[in-house]
Amino acid sequence: MLWVYVPRGTSLDRVPVMSDVPVPENAVWFDLVNPNVEEDKLVERQAGTAVPTREEMQEIEVTSRLYSENGARYMTATLMCQSDSAAPKTTPVTFILSGHRLITVRYDDPRPFMIVGNKLARVCPPSVTGESVLMDLLDAVIDRTADILERIGSEVDQISHDIFEPEVGGADRTRSYNDILKAIGKKGDLASKVRESLVSIGRLLLYLANEADSMRWAKEQRAQLRGMQRDVHSLSDHAAYLSNKIQFLLDAMLGVVTIEQNNIIKIFSVAAVALMPPTLIASIYGMNFKHMPELDWSLGYPVAVVLMLLASALPYFFFKWKKWL
Repeated sequence: MLWVYVPRGTSLDRVPVMSDVPVPENAVWFDLVNPNVEEDKLVERQAGTAVPTREEMQEIEVTSRLYSENGARYMTATLMCQSDSAAPKTTPVTFILSGHRLITVRYDDPRPFMIVGNKLARVCPPSVTGESVLMDLLDAVIDRTADILERIGSEVDQISHDIFEPEVGGADRTRSYNDILKAIGKKGDLASKVRESLVSIGRLLLYLANEADSMRWAKEQRAQLRGMQRDVHSLSDHAAYLSNKIQFLLDAMLGVVTIEQNNIIKIFSVAAVALMPPTLIASIYGMNFKHMPELDWSLGYPVAVVLMLLASALPYFFFKWKKWL
């Protein structure tokens, strides 16, 4: 699908374009969503720039993601997508600046595009250009990434509370530990995807900063670009902190599970040791010998039972005295 954004006074109109419909000459933003070959060729004829394929967008080499060609700047970044769902993922998005026009190529629907589209539909500067739209998009991407990190932080704090301050009684602890381990894994996966996105955004901003002179950007845009670079740097540090905290919680959770298992094994070990003397006594008096004086005792059986109880109790109190229990 091809959408073009056309200035109308103090707003941008979003207009769908079919293959047989001419593209408005004053369009400042071409948004290609899951484009087909005809839509790619239409944009190439209108803007005079080549549109990269999906395979080219997924290449990880920096030189394949950030480059200039025929006066156009090609920038591909990895953005978060579906971060609020149970299966968050990343998706490559290509930004092309050519002749004060912006072309975006994407195969998913990151939320910043909807946010910026709705914002520009309400109000935008009269002198809107592709460069200003790109800055709005990058600013929205950074804000969205910050929101995701804040949510990860609050959820990680809740997981920490569940591990170190569990509520007494109630839920089955085995099932609770499984839920906690799954939650830690999901948060770790989401944090790693956010860090991957921040790295690609940081590279894109650095490329833009190096190209700002040749594109003759105004001081205000350069200052905004430097501010976004600082934001990305601080968010990267925060994402690294969250990743370390998640790793710590994973180690702590595994330690708690090990302690629980050791307590269970300790109980069985103490029970086995405590039952060894009674087993010895019962084995002796269960032997089939003719000449056993105790077999003629009228109190032989009660005495054997008392001995077995004492043999069980003495190891238990000995272990308590040694503080092994």
